[in-house]
Amino acid sequence: MRRGMALLLVLSSVLVAVRFAGAQNPVLYWGASGYHVTQVQQRLSWWGYYDGPIDGYYGPSTWEAVRRFQWLNGLAVDGVVGPETWAALGLPPVMPAAGPVSRGGVDNRDSLYLLARVIMGEAADEPLIGKVAVGAVILNRTRHPEFPRTIAGVIFQPGAFESVSNGQIWRALSDEALLAAQLALNGWDPTYGAIFFWNPAKPVSPWIWTRTIVTQIGRHVFAI
Repeated sequence: MRRGMALLLVLSSVLVAVRFAGAQNPVLYWGASGYHVTQVQQRLSWWGYYDGPIDGYYGPSTWEAVRRFQWLNGLAVDGVVGPETWAALGLPPVMPAAGPVSRGGVDNRDSLYLLARVIMGEAADEPLIGKVAVGAVILNRTRHPEFPRTIAGVIFQPGAFESVSNGQIWRALSDEALLAAQLALNGWDPTYGAIFFWNPAKPVSPWIWTRTIVTQIGRHVFAI
């Protein structure tokens, strides 16, 4: 715990500095891949332009959906997601991360911000340690044989997270959510290896209660 709190103090200072750095979404086109493509696919899917997989790959289905969106919204129809298309999609630029992160092969800023988004969606009202715990569960799943091997794969696994289904994952990020993601990526796991969490006060599948609860943090219980 002392190590985690020391890391918290260091990262708090770093994130304050990062908050004032410039940010710009990348130009996306056929063949691009990664979290930014996933953002576009998810938004176009919600709005009925795209019905393909949310897989982070800019292929023909994504290209056609972008062109359809551009045409119906008075934009240049070129299939390229540039500044005007980003603005029309209502997706703000993502600030650059404080620096490389590493845990389970994760080493890019897209993973940091995607993890922060699901933390925000699932645990916005939880204390910092509760936010870190949610992030830790996601990372623990990437190393578990029953789950996808990537952060994006775990998060967008069908039915895995309520915040993905209801769109809360795209709410404005807080500094604390970003900090929690960074702390989880740097190895803080207050859940002791949990791969499930839920709020006992909310209706959940009876199946989840068959899992072994290892701890409770805030309003969530964590289980293996």
